[in-house]
Amino acid sequence: TLYKAMKGLGTDEDSIMNLLTSRSNDQRQKIKAAYKTLHGKDLVSDLKGELGGKFESLIVGLMAPPILYDVTSLRHAIKGAGTDEKVLVEILSSRTPQQIKDIIAAYRQEYDADLEKDITGDTSGHFERLLVILLQVRGQILEVKGYTVRKIALFNAGEKKFGTDEEQFITILGNRSAAHLRKVFDAYMKLAGYEMEESIQRETSGSLRDLLLAVVKCARSVPAYFAETLFNSLKGAGTDDQTLIRVMVSRSEVDMLDIRANYRRLFACSLYSSIKGDTSGDYRKALLLLCGGDDA
Repeated sequence: TLYKAMKGLGTDEDSIMNLLTSRSNDQRQKIKAAYKTLHGKDLVSDLKGELGGKFESLIVGLMAPPILYDVTSLRHAIKGAGTDEKVLVEILSSRTPQQIKDIIAAYRQEYDADLEKDITGDTSGHFERLLVILLQVRGQILEVKGYTVRKIALFNAGEKKFGTDEEQFITILGNRSAAHLRKVFDAYMKLAGYEMEESIQRETSGSLRDLLLAVVKCARSVPAYFAETLFNSLKGAGTDDQTLIRVMVSRSEVDMLDIRANYRRLFACSLYSSIKGDTSGDYRKALLLLCGGDDA
């Protein structure tokens, strides 16, 4: 079907998107292998040759195995012109400990390089430190009781004294499992009288703020974090297509239904309608297929 869609004059984009978006990533890998066997050609190269623009980026993204997609995104974020902090923040704060382990291994295999070294070579300060903690610790999460003590430490670090002890924030937020952090946030709320996120907004800035907020939001709810990420990529003038593509590709088989439900709850409109209103052409069609239904 794919071969037919691409050979001769013109390309049958509808066939390509309908077929690929309705298969799992695992199935797409098998299709890629079968295509090579049957036609002696690389499916991804053929797709790149036939498609263009954002639609191409989306379809090519769907063809990559998930861990490899993350690894490539991280590599581009680090090695491109200037560091794309947004990508580092999004991937390292939202992936599971096992995924982080796999990402580190795949990065080494793919680029013969150490992800941690590449990140430290390209970032600095507390931002760099927290990224490294996330890389190291997500591999071996420890559950610790005594979160009352921790919340007091956090409160003292953030609000009670002049100037913020970022080191404390980072150590506690970087070293704890999501379940543990949720207890810390509840205790913090009782102690301080406002949410952890408010403290971070007030007391930190720049990339560090973005990363701390992402860690907190992902500890609370990964789908809600991605609903917000998608909302931000679509709102205002212009669309952040890179983020939109990355999230739709990487979450399409993970938690898209939960992301949609959270999107509806948080923003009083459906993800479907937001995508529809903000994109066009084959790109729009393919995104809507990945999104699935309209939670109007």
